[in-house]
Amino acid sequence: MNIRQMTDIAEQWLTTFILNEWTFFQLAIIIAGYGFASLLASRTEPAMEAKARQIKGNPDLLRVIIAPMRRMMWLFLVGWLWLANVVLSKSTWPSQRWLVSTALTLAAAWFVISVLTKIIRNPTLSRAVAIASWSYIALYAVGLDGPVLSALDGLAINLGAVRLSLLLVLKALALAIALIWIAVLIGNMLSHWVQQSADLSPSIKVLISKFIKISLIIFAGAIALSATGVDLTALTIFSGAVGVGIGFGLQKVVSNFISGIIILIDKSIKPGDTITLGDTFGSIRDLRSRFVSVITRDGKEYLIPNEDFISQQVVNWSFSSDYVRIDVDFGTSYDSDPHQVVRIAIATASTVPRVANQYKPPVCWLTGFGASSLDFRLRFWISDPANGLTNVRGQVLMALWDAFKKAGVSIPFPHHEIIMKSPIEIKQPE
Repeated sequence: MNIRQMTDIAEQWLTTFILNEWTFFQLAIIIAGYGFASLLASRTEPAMEAKARQIKGNPDLLRVIIAPMRRMMWLFLVGWLWLANVVLSKSTWPSQRWLVSTALTLAAAWFVISVLTKIIRNPTLSRAVAIASWSYIALYAVGLDGPVLSALDGLAINLGAVRLSLLLVLKALALAIALIWIAVLIGNMLSHWVQQSADLSPSIKVLISKFIKISLIIFAGAIALSATGVDLTALTIFSGAVGVGIGFGLQKVVSNFISGIIILIDKSIKPGDTITLGDTFGSIRDLRSRFVSVITRDGKEYLIPNEDFISQQVVNWSFSSDYVRIDVDFGTSYDSDPHQVVRIAIATASTVPRVANQYKPPVCWLTGFGASSLDFRLRFWISDPANGLTNVRGQVLMALWDAFKKAGVSIPFPHHEIIMKSPIEIKQPE
């Protein structure tokens, strides 16, 4: 076939399928449907989304429901094109409705793909998956998928008895991403359901949630490899390489991972506990596979490796009980009545809101006769150590100051007396 013949075929195709009145008629139907769908979606989307947002407590389910509601325009356009295609199919030849049929396929594909990919939280990944998926559907709709797939399959290398082509790599990658994404989505929904259970402790909830997610991801990866024809027994080589990597440079990563599992199993700490590790005092915010997130009273969030909670001494202020005892030391002058001071201290501590009088009432003891004061120790209990210890000590001390001032009890300060004597004059013998 020479250039003249190819030009004639192209000109005939252009005249038959493009430059004719049916093509312009179909184009007008598509434009009118787009305008009608846009107008209808602007009237219905806000009300439907407002009603859907009444769902509380399950953000993943809310994302699944709202995603199609924000793309009602494409759904209305699909309905319009489907109706037009049905009408044209009963009154015209297939060659006179090809543009409407193609537009219907592409619009329906874009609606489904945009809904599914918008559930992906990462905007860049969502956009890339949407473009790649829709591009394949577009090639299929115009009949170019066969030549493109053949060209990708032709780009291959032979690794022994295995033929590795670009098409196989792309299929494996796309299938693995899709299955892992579905596994993560299902894992998040199941984890949310587990977190709502009132019969499980917080640490067990975290352990079950992580086990579900990891199991689903491993299962999805195995299915993807098996579906693309990869022999799973070949993974033994990979597992051996991973073992060598663990032996040379991943000891800490594996140690923290195993330590995290031990922490979850023995329930030594859990989210919400108030702990002290070294110089860090705060409440546990989250348990991760590699570290524990501890947030302090000044708003700093420390990411402490799990291994430290196994190898170091940890003070868990709320391990078996939320009640914590606090001691406050103070002194009064020797002129005061110690019996009166004890009564005032107990009554004053009981008035502080955070003191847990219903658990154990405050007590006060005379602990010593100091150099310049009678020494006392006031003991009381609180039930919310996560809200701070220094602040409740300060509240009790301020209340004691006001009460002692009102009762005439003085709080001494250290003082020293210095006695100056004149020197004795010693006469020297003559």
